[in-house]
Amino acid sequence: MLARLLRPGHVASAHCDLPCGIYDPAQARIEAESVKAIMTKYADNDDPVFRARALNIKEERAELVKHHLWVLWTDYFKPPHLEQYPQLHQLFWEATKLAGAAGGKGTVEVAKAEELLGKIDEISKIFWETKAA
Repeated sequence: MLARLLRPGHVASAHCDLPCGIYDPAQARIEAESVKAIMTKYADNDDPVFRARALNIKEERAELVKHHLWVLWTDYFKPPHLEQYPQLHQLFWEATKLAGAAGGKGTVEVAKAEELLGKIDEISKIFWETKAA
């Protein structure tokens, strides 16, 4: 009896916890731009306290890049998108690696941040093509 009373009256399904429908690769890009800017400032400053703070903030921003990319990959893109754009899986894998230990979180090489921005641009192009369809 208790189970019947606690059972929901209506069952709804959605692609995420809050089906807002608002997705945009710009969120990942903004954070990746921050990573690149911090790497540049890190290279231009010899103060060890500044550099420690810069590394900490850079890693936080890189983690946000990964988060925003994962939201796009896991919540927005669907199997029909993968059929139309078979490179999506590899592209997201490379981008999240570049945001992680192999790039944004693990290095201060501006070239890695630029490479990450390039991957985000590729994802963005596909994203906007799918939104227009």
